[in-house]
Amino acid sequence: MEAFFGALPILLILLFILSRNWSNQQRHTELVAKFTKIQKKRKSRVIAIVHRQEPMGMLGIPMLRYIDLNDAEDVLDAIRKTPPNKPLEFILHTPGGLVLPAVQIARAIKAHPGKKTVFVPHYAMSGGTLIALAADEIVLSEHAVLGPIDPQIGGLPAASVVRVAAEKPIQNTDDYTLVLADVGAMAINQLEKIARELLTGTVSENAAVSISQQLSSGRWTHDYPIAYGEAKEIGLNVSRDMPKEIMEMMALFPDSLKRNKSVKYIEDEPNAAIEGPNRVTLTGLQPQPGARSFSYGPWNPKELKSKPEEKRSPFWRRD
Repeated sequence: MEAFFGALPILLILLFILSRNWSNQQRHTELVAKFTKIQKKRKSRVIAIVHRQEPMGMLGIPMLRYIDLNDAEDVLDAIRKTPPNKPLEFILHTPGGLVLPAVQIARAIKAHPGKKTVFVPHYAMSGGTLIALAADEIVLSEHAVLGPIDPQIGGLPAASVVRVAAEKPIQNTDDYTLVLADVGAMAINQLEKIARELLTGTVSENAAVSISQQLSSGRWTHDYPIAYGEAKEIGLNVSRDMPKEIMEMMALFPDSLKRNKSVKYIEDEPNAAIEGPNRVTLTGLQPQPGARSFSYGPWNPKELKSKPEEKRSPFWRRD
């Protein structure tokens, strides 16, 4: 009996690991089946870049995902293996991330000869918007948003640093701020140029110049939501024709951390009356504190360190 209780912690750990592996395998099987069905129906290569808070490692420590070099490696490999005449369809759900992988992904999409479409079910901010600019068409669901692509330097908006350095007397400005302002000015120019490059051929030359300046100049805060109407107004080629099956795919990418949801509701029964004894009441709660938007570079340099056990986000299936 003593031997059993001594081995019990080890057995529990093994059971926990096995249950997680089984859950991951089951989710992978569902993804493969759904992707196969949608790709056959739409006759396209579907690639999803979905970033949520995910448990990492054996203990399931939470980590908020964003666009990184692993994403670029996977997406570029998927695009290379896609026939030139086959349409590319991207599902983007991301707060943004690092400039380098976002630019690599965007340029690879732009270079693909077939039709390119980006679907945004909820949001594609910062680097996600940069990737969307490479598509022939950006499809937004109702209330879905894009965001500015203005670079962030050391966790600060580059445009703000440039303005501060320009407005203060140079003798009252420390060298570090001046260096940040110099780097910030270069970063803004680079992002504007890249955005203009990605928009070439999709919109007119004048529109490409205007859109790239508006998105990269820092006229908005970095987390400013650009909804369909404003995206259309600034000249982007956007649509609201969101396929039902694309929205349904988001259910296959749940936030797998066990937590108490801040928003609760009960779904209507089919053909249920709005009024009467079967009326459904929706209850919403305020979002939990602590959420933050990722900028174009990590706020903390330690976030650049890769974790060997980290699971890659993009998913695709070969035909």
